[in-house]
Amino acid sequence: MRILIIEDDQDLCRFIALTLEQSGYATDICHTGNDGLFYAQNHPYDAIILDRMLPGLDGLFVLSSLRRQGIRTPVILATALDGLHDRVNGLDAGADDYLVKPFAVEELMARIRAVTRRPGNLQISPSITALGLTLTPGSRRLDFGDMSLTLSKKEAALLEFFLKNPGQTLPRPRILSYVWGLSSEVEDGNLDNYIYFLRRRLKSLDAPVKLTTVHGIGYRLEEKGQ
Repeated sequence: MRILIIEDDQDLCRFIALTLEQSGYATDICHTGNDGLFYAQNHPYDAIILDRMLPGLDGLFVLSSLRRQGIRTPVILATALDGLHDRVNGLDAGADDYLVKPFAVEELMARIRAVTRRPGNLQISPSITALGLTLTPGSRRLDFGDMSLTLSKKEAALLEFFLKNPGQTLPRPRILSYVWGLSSEVEDGNLDNYIYFLRRRLKSLDAPVKLTTVHGIGYRLEEKGQ
């Protein structure tokens, strides 16, 4: 599960990111509204933590822009503005929750769990099922029929992205950003290595699916015979 943190307080941003990563989440961070809007528009996230008062574009503008574009990623507004009018404006702009600073990290974690398990957020369900495969991201367990195995962290993140988009050709940059993060300086060849590892895992389960290479673009998870 990957979460975008848009927060101009860099110390707070790093603290939130570290806390989330220790709890098993992957994170991307940015410190301006302009960067936050770009990240959210161009990369898939399971949730967004959004500061209200940001350099450049205001948090409410970022939020309303995403909703106008049909991006329904759950958003938690985290802000020092705690007036009733502020809360109403934030929720009306499309926020899924509103958290007032300063907040306890335990409360933030609870809010994240709440917004990501609401109906309609299929991508964040405890398990993901597609093409006969079932992946439980928390335990990294992959099941097919009566067989199961445990994936590595990167293998699980990679397969999670494919299972959320079965039959779709996923470009290499989108895969890299989802699995390794926008700020990671991962070598392009690492993706090919993990595709190889994942293919071997699927073969060991005798699953009737294949990871197809789409030359010049990326990869696609699909049923065999297609």
